[in-house]
Amino acid sequence: MQIQLMTDGGADVPQHLIEKLELEIVPLYLHFSDGEYKTGVTLNLNDFHKKVKDLNEVPQSAAPSPNDFYEAFKKVPKDRSIMMFSISKELSSTYQNAVAAKEMILEEEPERKIAVINTKTASGAIALLLYDVYLKIKSGYTFEEAVNHAEERVESTATLFVLQTLDNLVRGGRVSKVTGKIAKTLNIKLLMRASDEGTIEVTEKIRGEKKALRRFIDQIGEYAKNTESKHLYMTHCNDESRAKKLLNEIKSKYPFKETFLTEMGPLIATHGGEGAIVIAFFKDRK
Repeated sequence: MQIQLMTDGGADVPQHLIEKLELEIVPLYLHFSDGEYKTGVTLNLNDFHKKVKDLNEVPQSAAPSPNDFYEAFKKVPKDRSIMMFSISKELSSTYQNAVAAKEMILEEEPERKIAVINTKTASGAIALLLYDVYLKIKSGYTFEEAVNHAEERVESTATLFVLQTLDNLVRGGRVSKVTGKIAKTLNIKLLMRASDEGTIEVTEKIRGEKKALRRFIDQIGEYAKNTESKHLYMTHCNDESRAKKLLNEIKSKYPFKETFLTEMGPLIATHGGEGAIVIAFFKDRK
């Protein structure tokens, strides 16, 4: 392809798609008390989960620097356009740093074509957008057409979360210990979503695992009545068997054209915690 697709460590993309799309990923940083790590480079998923348990802490995350993006962009041949899909700018400074790197490159090489897309989401939703744009590029879309299509698709992406536990939110100081204890005692599960602005918001608090998952599945129909031509991406945090069961339930109710399942990377798992599940799909056109 004459368009290089790129993303960052806030995206969770199945390995076979990384290879198919020839995707370049710029890693984010995670800071534990015992040092700094690059997502997917110096810290794999197994070691990440082990550290969270052994250290009883969740790491602080940091965006790739403008120089990280500059170096990544420079590696792409000059005759190849670049589309960089960033985690929501409301969740990280990643987008701003990628834009800064783009401006640095264009000062040196003004003939370059680089677009930085604020996906307003994260995790498997970025994989959804990447694959959709990849198919359009393969069908003959120009760089400008692909960028316009991606920006339109961002606005029609639904990203839904269900959390199994609030432990990581408590460890990270985002939820108080008292709230976490009450939620655990009452078996309260949080349903969340990516807002239109790109923030993550709690939509419902439901008591009981079965009720929460039933509501999680039912929500899909509120965004998409026609799923036959759509793809669905699911990511899970260290809970593959439960995720597979839930995905089968979704497929029995909604005839998605294709579904993808992969494990969350360290960045999203840091916030979601063990058992968290994220799904992403395109809403019906209005």
